[in-house]
Amino acid sequence: MGHFIAFALLFLQLYTAGAKVPAVIVFGDSSVDAGNNNHIQTVLKSNFRPYGRDFFGGKATGRFSNGRVPTDFISESFGLRPYVPAYLDTAYNISDFASGVCFASAGTGYDNATSDVLSVIPLWKEVEYYKEYQKKLRDHLGDQKANAIISQAVYLTSMGTNDFLENYYTLSNRRSQYTITQYQDYLVTIAESFIKTLYGLGARKVSLGGLPPMGCLPLERTTSFMIGQGDKCNSDYNNVAMAFNRKLSGLVKRIRVGRSGMLFNRTV
Repeated sequence: MGHFIAFALLFLQLYTAGAKVPAVIVFGDSSVDAGNNNHIQTVLKSNFRPYGRDFFGGKATGRFSNGRVPTDFISESFGLRPYVPAYLDTAYNISDFASGVCFASAGTGYDNATSDVLSVIPLWKEVEYYKEYQKKLRDHLGDQKANAIISQAVYLTSMGTNDFLENYYTLSNRRSQYTITQYQDYLVTIAESFIKTLYGLGARKVSLGGLPPMGCLPLERTTSFMIGQGDKCNSDYNNVAMAFNRKLSGLVKRIRVGRSGMLFNRTV
């Protein structure tokens, strides 16, 4: 819900500025995956009921939702397709992707080690798919039209939760290498490199999604109940999320400097 509100604020910002948005381009994890995991070898899929029961036609598309995910609503808000198709879905082609495309993969994170846990698409591979997409778009529309879409599109990113819950707090490797503060800084360094790469590839309107109150996710509350602590949130995890989001806010301030034409915000 927090991501949806924040994306809505981004929409308001762009609307007020009179910005034209020809496409929505998505990177991230299960919060925005439109079905890419259906097309890779992983157990982390949602292409079965009750997923999708409220999607168009009641179809389970691979979205980890009963219906659409936040980025689908954002796409519709800009007057585009009411859902953003997954890049690996063979039901779509470059003509469909010209107005929006999703590279997200459920279970991934900033850290490559996070994507390794369940053999999903790492962030660097999402970026490689985006580069491939750019080439296809230029071949399809020509350089001028393609470059206009690339520079005027809204780029939505949503990831980070899995780095902590699926990786750092579940497996021992990263905990043996980093304190929690050091690990946050490590992830912020990756996020900075990612955003700079997008900018270098032509992105100008970028929303960097922060962490939700991850200690209140159903899994964490269920875990608390199972160990006799009642149905309550894990406050330590929530504090980590807030600290990480503050670090992302600092990153946004730093990265804006010297980058002309960049509409860039950090969302929670």
